[in-house]
Amino acid sequence: MTLPTFRFAPSPNGALHLGHACSALLNARLASQTGGRMLLRIEDIDTTRCTPEFEAAIYRDLEWLGIRWEMPVRRQSEHFADYREALDRLIAEGLVYPAFMSRGEIRAFIAQSGKKWPHDPDGAPLYPPADKALSERERKRRMAEGAPFAWRLDVAAALDRIGNSLYWEEFTDETLTATHRIEAEPQSWGDVIVARKEVPTSYHLAVVVDDAIQGVSHVVRGRDLYLATSVQRLLQELLGLPAPRYLHHRLILGPDGRKLSKSFRDTGLAALREAGVTPAQIAARIDM
Repeated sequence: MTLPTFRFAPSPNGALHLGHACSALLNARLASQTGGRMLLRIEDIDTTRCTPEFEAAIYRDLEWLGIRWEMPVRRQSEHFADYREALDRLIAEGLVYPAFMSRGEIRAFIAQSGKKWPHDPDGAPLYPPADKALSERERKRRMAEGAPFAWRLDVAAALDRIGNSLYWEEFTDETLTATHRIEAEPQSWGDVIVARKEVPTSYHLAVVVDDAIQGVSHVVRGRDLYLATSVQRLLQELLGLPAPRYLHHRLILGPDGRKLSKSFRDTGLAALREAGVTPAQIAARIDM
């Protein structure tokens, strides 16, 4: 019998805060209640911002909260070959293309179009279609000359490839007793980046590969990632990966009503610990 498998997957690019504590504690609690596994994954593909110091701090904070996890910890920076293999499959199947436009060029293209341009759920303009129209010869020429580029998913081609409705199973609440289907809408994000010239992955690609390799069955994470699930479900279908079930929990908000970020030093777990706050008080503060 396969055990329910949960994971907490922070990035070591800053200090953990109350929002991270909420997610980590909820995953640990649900793993315990279901007799399942609790995994820790370090999402450090951004090697310029992620540091060993922040990673060490993550371990200290989680141990202080009383959270235990299986070893070994999966560190994404040690598994670029796994992501490269997935990317190569997408390239071979013609589902991604090299995109060369800079942010300035994107703005100029949109301005010259004279049209009201669509934006993704985060408010960024969708990537223009110009690069998809480039010939294979022109793409290879630019790449050979060292032009910077990113690999973007051709979402229209990808949806045509799967040829059926796309959805995910979302738990109705934290009891995990029932789910309902959520229709995925990856087209709302446009042609998202799945890898870069220097790094053979992105968050979206790495997370679906990792979840499949680690056998994650329950993805419990913040509501801020709810809409991103559409892109990840599309990648899972394209790569033939299993689809976990999802629970997107409420967010812990800052004093200004916005979701917490690592810049909220007054809610950082290390700062709270140094101020004498106990793990029990942390759990009470986030209503765990």
